[in-house]
Amino acid sequence: MLVLVAPGQGSQTPGFLTEWLELPGAADRVAAWSDAIGLDLAHYGTKADADEIRDTAVAQPLLVAAGLLSASALGDIAPGAVAGHSVGEITAAALSGVLDDAAALSLVRKRGLAMADAAAITETGMAALLGGDPEVTVPHLEKLGLTPANINGGGQIVAAGTMEQIAALEADKPEGVRRVVPLKVAGAFHTHHMGPAVETLAEAAKALAPADPKVAYVSNKDGRAVASGAEVLERLVGQVASPVRWDLCMETFKDLGVTALLELCPGGTLTGLAKRALPGVTTLALKTPADLDAARELVAEHAA
Repeated sequence: MLVLVAPGQGSQTPGFLTEWLELPGAADRVAAWSDAIGLDLAHYGTKADADEIRDTAVAQPLLVAAGLLSASALGDIAPGAVAGHSVGEITAAALSGVLDDAAALSLVRKRGLAMADAAAITETGMAALLGGDPEVTVPHLEKLGLTPANINGGGQIVAAGTMEQIAALEADKPEGVRRVVPLKVAGAFHTHHMGPAVETLAEAAKALAPADPKVAYVSNKDGRAVASGAEVLERLVGQVASPVRWDLCMETFKDLGVTALLELCPGGTLTGLAKRALPGVTTLALKTPADLDAARELVAEHAA
């Protein structure tokens, strides 16, 4: 059984879309998406520097476009389940049939803008903690006023809060944590700081008509497979201000009997987590079109 997963913000790198745009029809498809959402995705995916694509309003649509583009390059495949990390959940919603590509790009454009606006209210950020025991780390974060915004499994937790709180964490690490690594994101995502973005997305969601997912859609909120398109959309709205429980998503992959995990472009982060948390599961990250042949072999062996 194959699970198709889409990475979240912070996985983008300068020029990562360049080779994908050389595939037949890809440039035209991205140009149409760019026109529809008012953002030059090709420029940002090929020529923009790291600071430009760190901008939340740019990074999020860029990542969803990359995920959809790399998925389409695989051809008509039938995964047993789909999931996405943070903004990758919108990619997963499109892959499962809950939203069409146009609706997914429209929603993520609004999401990125709304989260950028919310992040501008207070200077906030996120940092990954390497090492440590969640049972020790989480209470320590809460003592410092931080939120465990991503609980990624394998002991990896991402903390979020004000820059002063992040600085306090660097000076006072939880027992067992080796390093605190600031992330290339523009705000404290998946915390109460994103409350204003939830309101904006709730209004935007009213214009959408979600379908029920055609394959198991595994949600960041609690790792549960959600069968209702309306509930998927409701969760997409709320998740910008609530923690990502990728650890629970991977537990569900185990329960579903997943034998292979394929991470869409720009892959790497989620396959790394899976290698530690899902022993025995074959993993592959789509980074460039050079990975497509291996990905198709994986699909042929593990997909329905």
